[in-house]
Amino acid sequence: MKPAVAALMLWSGLLGLLYLALAGYVVRHRYRAKVAIGDGGDPDLARAIRVHGNFAEYVPLALFLLLLLALAGWGSLHIHILAGTLFVARAAHAIGLAGSEGPSPGRAVGILGTWGVVAAASVMVLATALG
Repeated sequence: MKPAVAALMLWSGLLGLLYLALAGYVVRHRYRAKVAIGDGGDPDLARAIRVHGNFAEYVPLALFLLLLLALAGWGSLHIHILAGTLFVARAAHAIGLAGSEGPSPGRAVGILGTWGVVAAASVMVLATALG
């Protein structure tokens, strides 16, 4: 197995566990609010749903781009840097958004880190494709 693929597998597994933790966070809020569908007007549940949903919106694309890079022969160091940044960014975003509806340092780190990874990986994929 290519080292870059192994690196991506490591970070994908960690991101998968973070995804499940965020899903559990939603379930815990649903149970507390006694709401099975939607947010029932509960602001804490609505925020938990957005924390989980935002992760689900960004991480699949980022992982797909990183997979393309790993398969194209980019080194494991590149994958570790990008995927590690993604993991830290998504954790920071979750903590920041879970704690506040408004702006927060965690949300800022999460947004900038995630967008930075997607932008860098996109440019790297394009550069590889165009030779």
